[in-house]
Amino acid sequence: MKTLNWLLVIAGICGLISIRILEDKIFYDPFLGYFHEANKNIAYPAFEWGKLIASHFFRFILNLIFSCLIIQCLFKNRQWTVQGAFLITIIFIITFPIYLYCIYDRFDIGYLFSFYMRRFVIQPLTLLLIVPMFYYRKQLEKNK
Repeated sequence: MKTLNWLLVIAGICGLISIRILEDKIFYDPFLGYFHEANKNIAYPAFEWGKLIASHFFRFILNLIFSCLIIQCLFKNRQWTVQGAFLITIIFIITFPIYLYCIYDRFDIGYLFSFYMRRFVIQPLTLLLIVPMFYYRKQLEKNK
């Protein structure tokens, strides 16, 4: 059973990596090239709001599924998995409107600020905080 859990953790990590590798093929995001250039003077891309929002939600759902798989297989605690999903969702709910405002404002709020808001929206950065937090929590419970 332990081997299966580690294989599922690896599958979750590979899923997150696959989302990143295939992002230009499976998601609508005209800002990929804009931010990959790392040149704030590049022309602002044309885009469709509806497709962009739907694509970001789809990406969020995929990231959430793989992140929950990783959390569940690492800690084997359904309550913690739900808490992790809740924390990831809250971060998305906070950062997504800010990122949409940055787009609406044509990144005049700040290029780097917009870049990092985008990172929180499209990447599972919260998982990098949740896993050590739950590991620490597990160690505290073990020592009690």
